[in-house]
Amino acid sequence: MMRLAVVSWPCLVVSCSLSVVRPVTAQLNELTTDNEQLTTKTMRGSSHLAIGLITGVAVAGLAPGIPFSLAGIALAGFSSLAPDLDHPESRLSKRLGFTQNYVRWAFAAGALAIASYAYFQLGIGSEQRLYYTVALAFGLIGVGMQGGSARRLALLFTGLGTVVAGLYTEQLWLSLLGTFVALAPFTSHRSWTHTIWATALWTYIGHLADQHLGWRGVALFAGTGYVSHLIADSLTKAGVRWFLPLWDRSFKLPLISTGSPSGNMLEVAICTGYGLLVLGLVVGRMGF
Repeated sequence: MMRLAVVSWPCLVVSCSLSVVRPVTAQLNELTTDNEQLTTKTMRGSSHLAIGLITGVAVAGLAPGIPFSLAGIALAGFSSLAPDLDHPESRLSKRLGFTQNYVRWAFAAGALAIASYAYFQLGIGSEQRLYYTVALAFGLIGVGMQGGSARRLALLFTGLGTVVAGLYTEQLWLSLLGTFVALAPFTSHRSWTHTIWATALWTYIGHLADQHLGWRGVALFAGTGYVSHLIADSLTKAGVRWFLPLWDRSFKLPLISTGSPSGNMLEVAICTGYGLLVLGLVVGRMGF
């Protein structure tokens, strides 16, 4: 029964995506003005994803006692996007334009395929639970690629569904993850999801998942991926209020003028430099 409840999760993701495809176009038109103002302060989602994946490579290749894991690197990349669940429309989704529906379908299909493979081909154990976790990540990314009220509603039902699945299977980490996903879209941008407290919560969720799944390194991959987003946003003019609500000060090193050609080029340069640094350290440790 537990296997059936967990594997049905990607089906829930697909259902939520289907229910919001039609209203997306109208919501995008309504939010155009607000989004233009918001994206001038926000680092591109593609840059956050690149930094998160590079951070995952650093953890996999340099952290002692952590085995090299492609799934762990993917988790770090996913975690690097999690703080922007409070974003009404991610810049990356907007760039996809008319193709975004197909991308959402691709992520949903990928989640279903991965979960089905785990259910039918793998035995009960840590490896099967790992595949279910990756399927969950794919499903959440697919649902998150939407705009405005439709996206908030989809994430609300997705989060609540995850909470119920966690309660049913007695997995606290799954319920906490669902709570985060359900509430984050209804907060203002760069507020509580961009704080040290949210980082700690996300890392704790990873710690609980680590204990339940038997997958060593979940907390480290999740926590470093999440904090990489906050560090990157701290390089923009808007900065990040790390200690909100205790301290409403925005910490920033305003190197990047987001939304401008020079800012975009600097983002690419930072990602490239960071990637080369991590690559050099990993290769050096391997002794090549």
